[in-house]
Amino acid sequence: MSTTQTIFANEYATLMYHPDSRIVHHIFHKPIGGESFRQVLTRGVEVLEQNGADKWLSDDRLNASVPQEDGAWGMSVWAPRAHAAGWKYWAIVVPESIAGRVNMQQFIDDNLNKGKGRLRVMVFIDPVEAQQWLENQV
Repeated sequence: MSTTQTIFANEYATLMYHPDSRIVHHIFHKPIGGESFRQVLTRGVEVLEQNGADKWLSDDRLNASVPQEDGAWGMSVWAPRAHAAGWKYWAIVVPESIAGRVNMQQFIDDNLNKGKGRLRVMVFIDPVEAQQWLENQV
């Protein structure tokens, strides 16, 4: 049985790390933005860096579209740091809202470009399938 470490949890999100499979895993509990959004991504990238992890599971089912300033921060600050840390695999459980899905597609496209062919992305509607896919990546 694999272990799970909870990095933090609040009303907006839970951030976990699965050390056996080296997966950083966030779950958004409701639409998120601002400092709460940045806290999840910043702590997550720190976990990537500290553990040599290369997999990220984004459970964004309950999120909506990310505010424009947070999206810009994610692409200019967070993404380069995640790629430099060795991020290679991204499983995304897509938002239920159409606006959230459209917004997520932009982040996928931008990160694929920034990853220079080193990032593999898969999109899911089931978080269990998403985690299983990541666990099978070596």
